[in-house]
Amino acid sequence: MKTVINRALISLRYFIFWVIYFFVARVIFLTYYFNKTQALEGVTIVKTFLYGFQLDASFTAYLCVLPFTLLLFSIFTNHKSIIHAIKYYTYFAIVSISLLLFIDAGLYAAWGIRLDASLLDYLNTPELMVSSASKSQLLVGGFFWVFTSFVFCYRYQKLNTHFKIKVKKGHPSEIFTGLFTIALLIIPMRGGLQTIPINQSNVYFSSNMFANHASLNHVWNFGQTISQKSSKNNPYKIFTKEKAKRLIKENKTPLLQSDYDSVLTVNKPNVILIIWESLSAKVVGSLGGENGVTPNLNRLSKEGILFTNFYSNGDRTDKGIPAILSGYYPQPARKIIKVPSKARTLPMLPKEMNKLGYTSSFYYGGDLNFGNMNTYLLNAGVTKFVDGSSFDRKDWNSKWGAYDDVFMKKFAKDLTKEQNKPFFKIALTLSSHEPFEIKGKYRFGKNSADNLYRSSHYYTDSVIGDFIAFAKTQEWYKNTLIVIMADHGHSSPKHEGLYFAPIKFQIPMLWLGGAINTNIKQVDEIASQVDFSYTLLDLLKGDKSKFIFGKNLFNRSENQYAYYSYNKGFGILTKNRVYIYDYIKKETIYNKGNLNKLDSLGKAITQDAYEDYLNRR
Repeated sequence: MKTVINRALISLRYFIFWVIYFFVARVIFLTYYFNKTQALEGVTIVKTFLYGFQLDASFTAYLCVLPFTLLLFSIFTNHKSIIHAIKYYTYFAIVSISLLLFIDAGLYAAWGIRLDASLLDYLNTPELMVSSASKSQLLVGGFFWVFTSFVFCYRYQKLNTHFKIKVKKGHPSEIFTGLFTIALLIIPMRGGLQTIPINQSNVYFSSNMFANHASLNHVWNFGQTISQKSSKNNPYKIFTKEKAKRLIKENKTPLLQSDYDSVLTVNKPNVILIIWESLSAKVVGSLGGENGVTPNLNRLSKEGILFTNFYSNGDRTDKGIPAILSGYYPQPARKIIKVPSKARTLPMLPKEMNKLGYTSSFYYGGDLNFGNMNTYLLNAGVTKFVDGSSFDRKDWNSKWGAYDDVFMKKFAKDLTKEQNKPFFKIALTLSSHEPFEIKGKYRFGKNSADNLYRSSHYYTDSVIGDFIAFAKTQEWYKNTLIVIMADHGHSSPKHEGLYFAPIKFQIPMLWLGGAINTNIKQVDEIASQVDFSYTLLDLLKGDKSKFIFGKNLFNRSENQYAYYSYNKGFGILTKNRVYIYDYIKKETIYNKGNLNKLDSLGKAITQDAYEDYLNRR
């Protein structure tokens, strides 16, 4: 009987050890984001622990399966070897989970989500994954990873010594008690005896998304999203396939034609697409944002066609590129660019431009393997690439690649060599990516993440201004369309209200050059990145039929809409309506204006786009 009680107490103490670990992990996360935590009420902070305990206990139960099973075997075999096996298993778990904890904390500021299966997409380029963090963040995070691992391994060693004393060989009849103990783990695993197992929505209790995120168990969330990633089911299915497509068609069909007689003055202009890293409308004065950050873009906005209500469809570059060049909606939790077998089936703007007689090229100052861009662009039909290998290492920042001024000078130099054939050139900047390392003076200083963000965009803005000034001196300028567009919005500078509000996704798009109709000054209708390829091919008389999600940017209907997705949710808006839905909470988290089926349209788009993703091979 004594050995039965000892094993039961050891099992209980092991379970409590991990519950305490996850309690401390949540303290670390809240402390790391002290400014956000400070904004929460005391009751809300307490609730992050109370609600979070459910997932802490759930993952603790998973961690306990192997040790409890080994304890069962200790009834029959050498108990010391069993205890040693549990010890080394626990050490490995502590070190691994602590590493994930500090990766999670470091990436949360940039990604706006807790650690999920997206991490796996970057394992082939880990050095680029951590490029969002500064050296000081990496050093501090590394130190606390080692420190936390050491503290908990040391504490477990104390427990382990106690376990060795208490565990003795037992009687075969004790196996039933051991099996019962293991079976009991099913209850915390499922979060109770209810029909539906626990999930993230069970711990979402607040209208403040940071509080909800803080209540998540980082490693439970990571494991759960990995399991979802391998699923072939559509978790966003609400309507029948036919009804979803009908809802989309009813809303999109009236928006496919241009309401302008002429947008371009040249039948087959050269096209230069400059994709500006992380530029939010919040710092673009001509869009109602801060005035001093992008003075050149503000000035140029008066010379071309400015799209004043333009939105990114996702929140990362590897979502933005397929949205821009394939007219493809990003998935809430998956990235098609990471799956070559699916990505190669996408419609590709460069490929369609090639059919029209264009030469296509892609310029990027960093590593094109990041985000699997290289494979995607090769499939896209891009024939010439310039990447970080073309630049001297002294011209690189410490993280991503060549500084934007060096990069754009190379881009400009190569343009002087272009001959008679029309060209389609794409340039993706990088200096305004975290951790915002630039050359020269930081215009807004370095005292905060928001000011680093502003300074980096002021720098890139000066580079873009110099490039446009150069372009105007070139013979090809009069026959050229230059499009400046951000790859995605950004959480900086901090905005009021919901983290995933439309303001986070609003970005600039400006059309310049001698090939545009200067009588068109502004397009105020709502639009997004997926509309770009469709519209450009329409203007060039190309084949736009494969770009099934796109609409015409120059359709002036009040019913124009923009859709964006984020981790586990989406937003959709028209000029007078906004609707945001969260698939974790399974509820509307924001709506403004008379919905008039806007909610159904957003859900239909999410369902249909994900179904399209699943069906691609």
